[in-house]
Amino acid sequence: MLRRTLVTLAATGVALAALPATAMAATARHHKQGPYTITVDGQNAFPESIAADTHDMYTGSIDDGTVYRGRLGTKTLEPFLPAGTDGRTQVTGIKIAGDRLLVAGAFTGRFFVYTKTGKLVASYTVPDTGEKTLVNDEAVAPNGDVYITDSLRAVVYRVPAAEVHARATGIHRALQVAYHLPDYVAGTSNGNGIVATPDGKSLIIGYWYSGALYRLTLATGEVRKIDAPPLASADGMVLHGDTLYIARSVNNDVATLRLSQHDSRGTLVSERTYPGADTTTGIAVAGDRLLVTNSQMDTYLYGAPLTSPVFTVENLPLR
Repeated sequence: MLRRTLVTLAATGVALAALPATAMAATARHHKQGPYTITVDGQNAFPESIAADTHDMYTGSIDDGTVYRGRLGTKTLEPFLPAGTDGRTQVTGIKIAGDRLLVAGAFTGRFFVYTKTGKLVASYTVPDTGEKTLVNDEAVAPNGDVYITDSLRAVVYRVPAAEVHARATGIHRALQVAYHLPDYVAGTSNGNGIVATPDGKSLIIGYWYSGALYRLTLATGEVRKIDAPPLASADGMVLHGDTLYIARSVNNDVATLRLSQHDSRGTLVSERTYPGADTTTGIAVAGDRLLVTNSQMDTYLYGAPLTSPVFTVENLPLR
């Protein structure tokens, strides 16, 4: 049933995303390497998103909800949180917030906060409005609040920092709708990748279907389109200084934009791909490296044979 649901949604243009994080010193010995491939140790991994801190990297399976983990510099990610535990049967966006791991639950409408030891802090569900849902990607603001896109509902959810860093009680809550977004097209994937600006004043949100970028001002809720070229199939995003890296799933490339004029304009610097790129849905920065997921989501959504029996993440030079 799930496979048929995903196939139906894929026919209308649904793609999934993820939100990235920054890692630093632990990758120093790998900085001068060229691209290399990291294996995800799972037959049904379909790694949709990727996150990294100074020690570890994480990805998750849209197929069964397994979360995988590995040390920076390793060439294999191993299962960390087993499939199905805590009701976690799908994973899209993964993000790190201090000592917490944030996990989005895709079409299930679920969202999870874990400690890095794997204890459940809290779980959430979307409000019961009768609308379809795709809880997709998340961003952590400088004050610790977490914002989450729903690609099938024109909203951004918010989890307050106090709840993210509460004791690991496993309490169940409803996601809070914080903002409403414009220009949603019914039946397809809209708001997807999301990042917070370093000054804590805004969110930048990418739309998968149109490729447009929007800036949401947190204080007022005002949403304005960023003056930038449309990048259709814009999926996971990561902001590194004034540079925005965007994984474009259908295009199998990484777009690099330079933001300017208080994040109101984006200039396309480059688009690049790499051998073996396979539906690039997730992206993260680790030191001066990029981690990009080869999710094989096209084969998963359409039920087609796998491109490769091995699921991978690509480790690329930042530039």
